Amino acid sequence: MDNGTKTNRQSLYAEVTSRVIAELEAGRLPWVQPWDSAACGCAMPHNAGTGRRYSGINVLILWAAVIEGRYSSQRWLTYRQAQAAGGNVRRGERGTVVCYADRFTPKDEAARAQDEDRDARQIAFLKRFTVFNVDQCEGLPEALVTAPDLPAKIDMIPSVQALIRTSGADFRIGGGEAYYSPGADFVAVPPPAAFPERINWYRTALHELGHWTGHSSRLDRNQRGGFGSADYAREELVAEMASAFACASLSIQPTVRHADYIGSWLAVLREDEKAIFRAASAASKAADYLLAFAPEAV
Repeated sequence: MDNGTKTNRQSLYAEVTSRVIAELEAGRLPWVQPWDSAACGCAMPHNAGTGRRYSGINVLILWAAVIEGRYSSQRWLTYRQAQAAGGNVRRGERGTVVCYADRFTPKDEAARAQDEDRDARQIAFLKRFTVFNVDQCEGLPEALVTAPDLPAKIDMIPSVQALIRTSGADFRIGGGEAYYSPGADFVAVPPPAAFPERINWYRTALHELGHWTGHSSRLDRNQRGGFGSADYAREELVAEMASAFACASLSIQPTVRHADYIGSWLAVLREDEKAIFRAASAASKAADYLLAFAPEAV
């Protein structure tokens, strides 16, 4: 890897982390955007050309761009994709940088590993891509720019109920606290009547189920940290974003679940510029795990 590529990767980590830290310092959570001021509904961003949803840190990046640009769509295209679709990016428009992280095994390393009878070491890489909201383009086919009809949040409640039921989670309703017990592997949530807004019961359920996905028999995240520890803060960060991603996928506007953890999240992010990338990636996996139990593809 040349120094330029290494510097580019490091600067992208630092750039995104600095932005998230600034938001948290201002008391705002990047995964709970002010959707009421947005021109489009709360949904997951996706590529208009391929239909593929963005995941991980790119969700936070593109959500922020939608709010800032007041775009009416969560659909994005690269410059070439816009041209291939028969349109183009309007002159003067600035794109939004997203990233793609993966690992690869160099050929010489694969050969050495085979000779030495060991697993080949992989090298991580991070690539930048610039995308444009379809609102920044012109001449695109109507199918790419027409905003889909989003269901009312009340219509999604049966989907969440079905998700809880088919997940097979030991889901207990009662008591006065919402929590997940890693040792006993069960979720506890107070009865719906304890929530002034019924929809908040479902948001809370998805948050605790976000923790549930991390059990060793499922996604196997580190859930051993005690309250107040860095590991505890990291897991809480994953569950917060997993709930936000799942809510948005179900057309439910995310809300703050544990704003009192902002201080501990800031400590984690300041110590490791890759922490938010790892947490967002884990959150996407957790949300996808839960959404697989939804009664229909979301």
